[in-house]
Parts: sequence; C-alpha cells; structure tokens
Amino acid sequence: MIKYRLQIGLDVDDVLYDCNAYALEWLNREEQIDPPLHVYDIHGWGTGDERLDRRIRYFSDPHFVETQPILPGAKEFVRKLTEVAEVFFVSAVPPACMSARALRLREDFPEVPAENILLGTRKDLVQLDILLDDGAHNISRSPATYPVLFRKPWNVHLSGLISVNTYDDFEHLVEILRAASSLAKPDLTKGGVVCLVGPTGSGKNEIAEALVREHQMIRPVSVTTRPNKAGSDDDHYKVVSKKEFFKLANADKFLETTVYSGHHFGTLTEELDNIVSAEKCAVIPIDICGALSMKNRYRSRAMLVFTRCRRERVVLDIVSRDLDPTDKTCRILSLDDEYRNEELCDLTVRTDRGPAEAVHAITAAITKG
Repeated sequence: MIKYRLQIGLDVDDVLYDCNAYALEWLNREEQIDPPLHVYDIHGWGTGDERLDRRIRYFSDPHFVETQPILPGAKEFVRKLTEVAEVFFVSAVPPACMSARALRLREDFPEVPAENILLGTRKDLVQLDILLDDGAHNISRSPATYPVLFRKPWNVHLSGLISVNTYDDFEHLVEILRAASSLAKPDLTKGGVVCLVGPTGSGKNEIAEALVREHQMIRPVSVTTRPNKAGSDDDHYKVVSKKEFFKLANADKFLETTVYSGHHFGTLTEELDNIVSAEKCAVIPIDICGALSMKNRYRSRAMLVFTRCRRERVVLDIVSRDLDPTDKTCRILSLDDEYRNEELCDLTVRTDRGPAEAVHAITAAITKG
C-alpha cells in the first residue's frame, strides 16, 4: 500500500496539549463566570457567543502556551508512533509563541527531531501520508493522503471525514494503512459486529433491518438526544437529555459517539460487548469514525461494510429528507469524503437495486469466515 516509512503529522493544540478546555479554565477564573463555561459549549471557532469566543485571546499568550497541560497518554502515543513512522509536529501558532511551543515539544517529546517541528499557519502546504488534526478546516484543505479528524465537541457534527475518537483508534488506523494486506480477515462465525458505512441514502438502515429480520442479527439500541418523531415509537433509540448524554460520555460508557442534525448519538460499550461475548452478530449503521472504533475494539470480529450507491440517487435521497438546509448542504459536500472511506472497509456491497443483494453478500462473507 505505502511503500516506505510513513510520514505522520500531528497537530498540537487539543491533540497533544489541552487547549480549549484550558483556555476556558483561564476565562472562567479571570471573569468569574458562574456557572462556568464547559468545553461542550464550544461548537466551532466563530460561535457567535462573544463571551465564549473570548477564550481565543489566550492562544496568543506565550505563558498560556508554556503552561498548557499535556493530554493524558500523549507522550506514550507519540513514542509508539515514532516506532512505526516518521513523526512531524504541525502547529499553527502566532510568532510570539513559536519559541515557547518549540521548547515544550522538544522537552516533552525528545524522540521527535527538532527539524520535524513545523510551525506556521499554512498547514495546507505540508504534504504527508497521514495528518491528525482537530480542526476541520485543516483537514478539508490538507494535501495529506489520509487527513484524519480527531473528534472533539466542536467538530462532532461533521460527517464523511476519516475520524478517530482516541489515540488508540488512531494507532489502529495507522496499523490498517501500514499493513492492510496482512491484517487478519474478519471472522464473525462466532459473533461480532457488522458496521454499515456509507453516505446518507445509501441503504444502510434497510440492510440492517433485513439482517435483523432474516438473519437474527441484533441492532443495539443507540442513546440519543433526538426526540422521537411525533406518533413514532422507535425502539432503536433510547432518548435522553443532553445533560444525561454528556454524563454517560464523561463516564466512558460509550464506545463511539456522533452528531447528526444537532442531535447526539452514542453506542453503549457494555451492550455491544454482551452481544459479541454471547457469540451473536450485531449490525450497526455507523459513520467511519465509529466503525474504526469498533474495528479497534473487536479487531477481526468487526466487519466494515461499505454501502455503495449511485451518487445521483444518494443526492436525491438527501434532498428529499426532512433536514435543515445547512445539514443537507454539508452532507452533499461531504460525499467525496464519504466515498473515499471505501478504502478502509473490508467489503463493498451495491445497494442500487435494494437491500437483498447486499444482505446476501454480507451473510456469504460471514459464512466463509
């Protein structure tokens, strides 16, 4: 796949060092904000909330950069990456803070050479095999072969992009990209998880329903903040408040989370573990970020299935859905990224003629083991 030692670029703020939460800590203390602002309040860089955006002023303070807490596990994460790849730090930082940033990186990550510290604002000029960044604008402009979004509260609403939730997920993604041909093939003959990955409107839900109905697979109940539609009683979802959802997330109860149309969704780790340990098969329509989390946890007992459908049919489905116009636009614009995710899946199925052909291909692949 890639013929040489991988070159991996790592963003710094909120990838290796705590930035936004730390800035809010400074802001809450300085302005004595009560109740204090929380990192889950951040939904983007131009939030429109003047008070929340005042945290950004600290990003240009050298003392802030000098004292940013290193994120738990960051040192071990970088050390492990340097064993399999050439690692670069790619950080957008104001000139006044460049010395402080470089000195911190050299002190905390001595295994990365000084010449691999790239400071500036033009990340779009840096050609790498893989870039890990929490800024969606950097991911969308990156010339990297595989730009990877690090999921944070301010970017979870984005879909289609290759994304990871944790360092462990990213390490497994690197493993997939390094040795795709030598990785163990999925084996769900004694249970596992079928992850259906594909654009909105590519038939994921129809395939999942058929696998449950005709092949006794189990569709786990997702926890969501989205209210049930009027007159419906959807047993695929457990509706909770945002406060309850974030409480579960902070307690590490979710294996993966995502956001659609402003509503949060999460898969409970315990429920999925119970299905797999009972040697049964779960089936989940899911984005690529969640699918990679599943692959990381269950390894060969997770099968990533890409649902491929003609682009015009997908666009028509998106346009006809009861979605916010901005959400529709984002989903259509992300289609190129969605189709690119096929490279990371174990199996591709066609859905243009309905779910039957896809169901047959999936069950046949499981039977072969």
